[in-house]
Amino acid sequence: MNRITTIDVTRGLVMVIMALDHMRDLLHTPALTQDPTDLSTTTPAIFLTRWITHLCAPTFVFLSGTSAYLSLQKRNNPAARQFLLRRGLVLLLLELTVVNFAFWFDIQFRTIMLQVIYAIGGGFMLLSLLAKLPARWIAGIGLFIIFGHNLLQAVPQITNQTARLGWALLFRSDLFVFSPSFTLLVGYPLIPWLGIMLVGYASGRLFELPAEQRKPLLLRIGLGALGLFVLLRFINAYGDPAPWSAQKTGLFTFLSFINVSKYPPSLLYSLLMLGLALVFLSLTDRVSNTITRVLTVYGKVPMFYYILHWYLVHLSMIGMALLQGYSFADIPAGPLNFGRPAGAGVSLPVVYLVWISLVIFLYPLCRWYGRYKSAHPENGLLRYI
Repeated sequence: MNRITTIDVTRGLVMVIMALDHMRDLLHTPALTQDPTDLSTTTPAIFLTRWITHLCAPTFVFLSGTSAYLSLQKRNNPAARQFLLRRGLVLLLLELTVVNFAFWFDIQFRTIMLQVIYAIGGGFMLLSLLAKLPARWIAGIGLFIIFGHNLLQAVPQITNQTARLGWALLFRSDLFVFSPSFTLLVGYPLIPWLGIMLVGYASGRLFELPAEQRKPLLLRIGLGALGLFVLLRFINAYGDPAPWSAQKTGLFTFLSFINVSKYPPSLLYSLLMLGLALVFLSLTDRVSNTITRVLTVYGKVPMFYYILHWYLVHLSMIGMALLQGYSFADIPAGPLNFGRPAGAGVSLPVVYLVWISLVIFLYPLCRWYGRYKSAHPENGLLRYI
């Protein structure tokens, strides 16, 4: 089966956008104290800088499921499903070690944050079992999770620590301070993100169709998801724990309308972001130009890009602090601490400038690794990164 370039283009787009959010988190002056989506304190520029990056995780998870489907169709046998299981385990190991060190630069690992790689790794492990089922059944399970998991908002806060931890790992984002020297942050609970992965897996069947059939189908499904989002959001009764409301201006009212919940991903969040992703997949299908070719370079090596960009973002933060007159002694350490001095930071335009510079810097590295990976299919280790 030929590689479907629109998947790489779309994945490349969200990888590039993702770096903007992480750069804002670590470099932007108000990021340590201001929630960028809090309409009482944010600005439209800060809000939209954060909001656009909401596209990244669901698209990445969705396309991970799609890629798993297409890969399994080439080798639909127990060995292929076992590889999916092993890949999930490798991703979990990377999340707990290489990725978390990139987050905190803390050799003592006093903070563990479970983010998108945890969700994808755990999702692959479960998918390796579910992949025996017909794709339409998997689609049904995924849609049931996406449309139904907001009902779990009614579950009261669990007080038992062990049960609360298990619930967080599966269903609800939560923070656990086990001791003054160790904190666990569950940012991406497994089951809500699994729903998105399963729908992405079942959607792999669309990519087996010829492009002239696939493009309009992707567009109709994407527009349908966006239409359902608008309808449910107007009703304002179900699908997101944070209802929208009239604000001080029409622009802020619109921002309230699109201000959907990511932790965990609500139904409305999934409809909006996946709808936009599907529309983009349709619009870029079989489109070849300079932009799509550049994005493809990033999209072919997502894990390589993800790991490397986090280290570069963190090093950029340290470099910023040193350039602003702080010393290494001023860099704080400890649980939930990126190591940014309290007074350090840059304006939003500078964040954008550093972000663009980082993306440009990563391009030749991603191109080299993509070519090296393609030239050495015999190296099985390269399939994991």
